[in-house]
Amino acid sequence: MGTVRLTTAQALVRFLANQYVERDGVEHRFFHGCFGIFGHGNVAGMGQALQQYAEDLTYYQARNEQGMVHAAVGFAKMKNRLSTLACTSSIGPGATNMVTGAALATINRLPVLLLPGDVFASRGPDPVLQQLETPHDGVLTVNDCFRPVSAYWDRIYRPEQLIPAALSAMRVLTNQAETGAATLALPQDVQAEAYDFPEEFLTRRVWRVRRPLPDTAAVEEATALIREARRPLIVAGGGVIYSEATEALRRFVETTGIPVSETQAGKGSLPYDHPSAVGAVGVTGTRAANRTAKEADLIIGIGTRYTDFTTASKTAFQNPQVRFVNVNVADLDATKHAGLSLVGDARATLEALSEAFFGYEVETGYREQVTYAVEDWDREVERFYTSNDEPLPAQSQVIGAVNTISEPSDVVVCAAGAMPGDLHKLWRTRDPKGYQVEYGYSCMGYEIAGGLGAKMAAPEREVYVMVGDGSYLMLNGELVTSIQERYKLTVVLVDNSGFASIGALSEAVGSDGFGTHYRYRENGSLGLHSEEDPGETLPVDLAANAESLGAYVIRTSTIPELRDALERAKDVDKTVVIYIRTNRETVPDFESQWDVPIAETSEMGTVRAAREGYEAEKEAERRYL
Repeated sequence: MGTVRLTTAQALVRFLANQYVERDGVEHRFFHGCFGIFGHGNVAGMGQALQQYAEDLTYYQARNEQGMVHAAVGFAKMKNRLSTLACTSSIGPGATNMVTGAALATINRLPVLLLPGDVFASRGPDPVLQQLETPHDGVLTVNDCFRPVSAYWDRIYRPEQLIPAALSAMRVLTNQAETGAATLALPQDVQAEAYDFPEEFLTRRVWRVRRPLPDTAAVEEATALIREARRPLIVAGGGVIYSEATEALRRFVETTGIPVSETQAGKGSLPYDHPSAVGAVGVTGTRAANRTAKEADLIIGIGTRYTDFTTASKTAFQNPQVRFVNVNVADLDATKHAGLSLVGDARATLEALSEAFFGYEVETGYREQVTYAVEDWDREVERFYTSNDEPLPAQSQVIGAVNTISEPSDVVVCAAGAMPGDLHKLWRTRDPKGYQVEYGYSCMGYEIAGGLGAKMAAPEREVYVMVGDGSYLMLNGELVTSIQERYKLTVVLVDNSGFASIGALSEAVGSDGFGTHYRYRENGSLGLHSEEDPGETLPVDLAANAESLGAYVIRTSTIPELRDALERAKDVDKTVVIYIRTNRETVPDFESQWDVPIAETSEMGTVRAAREGYEAEKEAERRYL
């Protein structure tokens, strides 16, 4: 093959358009397109290249750089990490706006390619507009902020450096154990500089996503541990979903009778009404799952990172003899809690384990106890869906209305505040891809953008975005993108006039909800009022705001009106925002705790009392060694 003279940006676009992944014999195009907001740092480079090769790589216009990264992540999550989008920005604030999105992608182990513009490699017009100058480092730019939050990072100083950098980025992006944000910082002069690129670099390339298996000895040891356990429990994480292991998991538990609890990322690993499904585990867990976890003598973690919400800050698993068997494609996670490490693909490993468990079942009494706990929790969910003594609807009732009216294949998207915890407990998931709650970074503002990405990945599904007033105010611009691209979302906008989740936490630590109410300042106080005099809420009309952005808006005030609005929304052909005010009550924790340190000394009696309770609860924390 010969060479083709192209600018660095042109070569990069052509390269991205020809990257494919293959798993189980099925090939997918890896980059669905490229989001971009143009400025002087990328308009003449990446902007020109995307225009020139628009038929090869679709360009999507975004409203906020952070939002477009969230959308790419939502897309990748829906595609089980087998496809994503690239995101390009100018230098300066356009680039650093993407840092939060990069952190979210890497923490959640979801692939996205970031292409921020950078200062001149030639140092000609030095310092360029928006350039960070430091007296001790001549090569430091704002794009170095991406280093700690990227799974791969590089800066392209010369056109030919693109070749190894792009290949290295693809290796990481398609590696299920290492994936996250890959950042290639592109100096604006290098973007426009021409070079004779090898044609072989620009042709179709297929990256195989393999299903590695743990070694035979580890599988045999795990089999022995499981057979010896009297009360085993599976903790199903995101790896079950991403490896498409849900069917293998179902077969495994139907053979063995082992109950399954789920993390936020793993919710949907089993349908909610499966006899072995005890539901969410940990801080935002169900009573059924947390009671089962407390007594379990063996935890089989499949595709989970064991975050503090999953382990209830290492208080969830209280059996003195508890041990761990960890199935994970990443050895970092497979070795946690001193567990027996099975480094391998979740589906392939479950299939290997299943072969060793023919004829094995947990004891009948344990299975019956799990069945009773599941039935009891289902009644509890129904109670939260329907009962409320407050004048305003409860958030749990809103969740119940959306869950009941949605179809099994529909997708619910959420990220931060009180809603994810209530969804984790209450949402009745019926499809492995029906629940997309970003909780690794719990990033306010993800919801609408992430919902857009999910809809782009699965346009045949209805996508319900559950968003609170706090998150909506932080990042709502991708409503416009959804309308422009004709990707319909149904956004349920829940307004409780403040930050209800942290408000409840503030009260729990003795701080009375300080700084969490949307109220006028009165007598020097911001947002703290008595129950008798709650104060006047701010005159913010979120529904009017959504309407001004082009959404079809339906205002509701009761649950029957909400149900009617959800039915009407199905017949609307563009993004719908359904607005409803709720009270600040959230679903309580169920026999779980979260380690949030409380001031060791304070003049406030409420804080001192909370500290006493905190010290007592902390005694339950343990190290699993």
